[in-house]
Amino acid sequence: MNAADKTGDTYASERLIAFTDAVMAVAITLLVLDLKLPEGLSDDALVDAIQGLSHALWCYVLSLIVIGVLWRTTINSRTSVASTACCCGSICSS
Repeated sequence: MNAADKTGDTYASERLIAFTDAVMAVAITLLVLDLKLPEGLSDDALVDAIQGLSHALWCYVLSLIVIGVLWRTTINSRTSVASTACCCGSICSS
């Protein structure tokens, strides 16, 4: 679709897609900010500190998987809505 074919509705949907992607990226970034190691650790103490944070790491991994599944579901729903719109005679993006 070239710029001449784009309508106000097309730009609004592209903005919504960009906003959704940004929200997911911020959510993933905020998860990482909560993971903190104590400062001034030797190499041996670092292994113990990571083992002590295993609960937080598992929570991070689980949250990352949930956010990833939600993000993927959002992408799939966008694709199915676009293909349904094309089948119903609406303007297609292809």
